[in-house]
Amino acid sequence: MNKQKYFGTDGIRGKVGEFPITADFVMKLGFAAGWVFKQNCGSRRPSVLIGKDTRISGYMLESALEAGFSAAGIDSYLVGPVPTPAVAYLTRTLRMDVGVVISASHNPFYDNGIKFFNSDGVKLSNQLESQIENKLNEILNNANYMLCVASENLGKAQRLADARGRYIEFCKSTFRPKNINNKNNNLRNLKIVVDCANGAAYQIAPSVFHELGAEVISIADKPNGLNINENCGATNLTTLQVAVLQNQADLGIALDGDADRVQMVDKKGKVYDGDFLLYAIVESRRQHEKIPGVVGTLMSNLALEQKILQMGIAFERANVGDRYVAEKLREKNWLYGGENSGHLLTLDLHSSGDGIIASLQVLSAMIEKNLTLEQLMAPLKLYPQILINKKMPSDKNYDYLQDKNLQQMQQKISQKLGDDGRILLRKSGTEPLLRIMVEGKNLELVRSCAEDLASAVSF
Repeated sequence: MNKQKYFGTDGIRGKVGEFPITADFVMKLGFAAGWVFKQNCGSRRPSVLIGKDTRISGYMLESALEAGFSAAGIDSYLVGPVPTPAVAYLTRTLRMDVGVVISASHNPFYDNGIKFFNSDGVKLSNQLESQIENKLNEILNNANYMLCVASENLGKAQRLADARGRYIEFCKSTFRPKNINNKNNNLRNLKIVVDCANGAAYQIAPSVFHELGAEVISIADKPNGLNINENCGATNLTTLQVAVLQNQADLGIALDGDADRVQMVDKKGKVYDGDFLLYAIVESRRQHEKIPGVVGTLMSNLALEQKILQMGIAFERANVGDRYVAEKLREKNWLYGGENSGHLLTLDLHSSGDGIIASLQVLSAMIEKNLTLEQLMAPLKLYPQILINKKMPSDKNYDYLQDKNLQQMQQKISQKLGDDGRILLRKSGTEPLLRIMVEGKNLELVRSCAEDLASAVSF
């Protein structure tokens, strides 16, 4: 897990106007990051690609980042509102040295954040993040630090007008149903509702599905800077469910604010999370290729793990966070993994988790098998999960691993659940919460076990 002061599991994030998400800090972050990247580029002038989602604060933070990079002697290329995975793709294909996304993903509009990709379209290593933090601390701790190179060495900035079109074509190229007549290699027989979360994909996602032949009904596609993720998107599917039923659509696709995660809804309004979608992709791909292993997270449903193992495919769990899934996939040299939240990785297609591309792989599986979304998902029956968040007191340092009462209860419940259930206890990385999750075949048993564990916590 990350131990840096500013960088978390997905870049730097916080409430706009409060440290560290201020114009002053972000400008200094741009300079510090630019300084580090220059050291790795030798005498060559580095270039950075900057994208953002639709939050109103994006204008301020984009200008601050651009100023910081320019002061460090870095050229900036601005692409405006595009999905996070689009920045990863464009950074790699346009041969930029680094990509930056201004986004707080699925958070409300009043939050924002900064995340970086290296030249391969992969999130920065902990080592590189630490180098940036060290330089940043040097700047913050020295009021007289000279935050500018000589005038003749300042970086320039320009906007890339064709960024969206490039990314749309890339997404379309990943839709490759196997073993079917070329005439059916499209979405022409599908009516799809696309929930853009009033976010970064609002100009892109509808075009991708439309240009592949689908009849597209687009919702939450009118961002105003304040409505990103508001009662819409992958974290709130009620609006999508209603739209699918009202329009008698075949299915619905919900992205989050920066379009790196996805959830889907069938024609009856049933929701399919990342565990279902990962299952569908793996089950389809194994018909055409050897899959040595799949990576989930600590929160992945036990039924998914068992289903993958039944296919003769290894299954490993990473810490929660798509960067940890990606790291384990690369460590194992595997291709497929994801989170139940909807971050899904298909590393044969893209270096980053991508909501649009993941949904296209599910649609591809539907077309290959000539199945509806409901029929495609039917073989997987997820186990009930009960999650209880227990607020920890802020005035003392509680360690659940040293809580004897809780450990005794955990041992007792583990025996009760047997091989058909599991327990997960973990501290939240962002709030003073102990997260207690119990999973098993029987809902009532799972609920009572979770409540017993919560009651056993000794604060």
